[in-house]
Amino acid sequence: MAKPSQPREPDISSLRQALLGWYAAHKRDLPWRRDRDAYRVWISEIMLQQTRVAAVLEHYRIFLEAFPTVAALAAAPEDYVLTLWSGLGYYRRARMLHRAAKFVIAELDGLIPRDTEGLRKLPGVGRYTAAAIASIAYNESAAVVDGNVERVLSRMDGQPRDDGSAWLRAGQLLDPAHPGDWNQAMMELGATVCTPLNPQCLVCPVRQWCLAPGAETRKPQAARKRVRMARALVEHRQRVYLVQRPSTAVKMAGMWELPELTVGREPHAEAERELYVVRHSITDTDYEVRVLQLPLGALTAAQRKAGRWVEREDVWKLPLTGLTRKILRRKPLG
Repeated sequence: MAKPSQPREPDISSLRQALLGWYAAHKRDLPWRRDRDAYRVWISEIMLQQTRVAAVLEHYRIFLEAFPTVAALAAAPEDYVLTLWSGLGYYRRARMLHRAAKFVIAELDGLIPRDTEGLRKLPGVGRYTAAAIASIAYNESAAVVDGNVERVLSRMDGQPRDDGSAWLRAGQLLDPAHPGDWNQAMMELGATVCTPLNPQCLVCPVRQWCLAPGAETRKPQAARKRVRMARALVEHRQRVYLVQRPSTAVKMAGMWELPELTVGREPHAEAERELYVVRHSITDTDYEVRVLQLPLGALTAAQRKAGRWVEREDVWKLPLTGLTRKILRRKPLG
């Protein structure tokens, strides 16, 4: 994006009025916006990290029903927290959230900190999350910058914004009288109007202050990796055989999954058949997964040691990997 030859400073007061008025009239009805409870805001912000709103809605409802307070979350077993998180991915977020809830109960008398400084002491709460919670729940004058806000700022000012300059500029434009609404309005604008592709510039409430409407803002992305793999679906009398990832695993430690098979292995002569192929994507990798129906004896000794039979009705009570959940939902057990 080229710099404009004569950048101009917008009328900030009018810009704030225009954006806040648009947000009041057009904001999406999302469950975490129905009050300013710090705990609920906190849960939503952690869930929304690197996850689409549509994927979060049902998980948010179920999670809050199970853990309506920070005390309820702190008291829950980690496996149960991971079970309800299953499907959202990035499970470290759930573990850190659980740790933070325990910290609030044990060290802070059950009181969630009321400012960015205190919030950043919680496990898993960084600069953005602390500012979002503090501004929305407690009206602290703290700006936020996520990918949506960075894109809006870049187009409005007609120049790319790196992390440092974006935070500086966001702080300059922040409405100190309505910081929570302002931050949500900026994020909402980027999510629904000032989108990466085909932005709706004609209906943008701040178009008169925008120096680069519709400009390309996407950053170069590394090529996605493609991986082929195979998984075994071992079933017997309304039970399925699952293995648990070790607690020392780098990713998804302690999660339950279908046994992995070596691609290109010799077929097992006894009752092996390919059921279907599942496509699954995480972060920067696309997986093509062959699902094979196998007898227990076809698994390795290590897999049989690490796993166990799980009754059909109990499968969904375990913290399953997203891939395993996808496979089991496609083929009914039994």
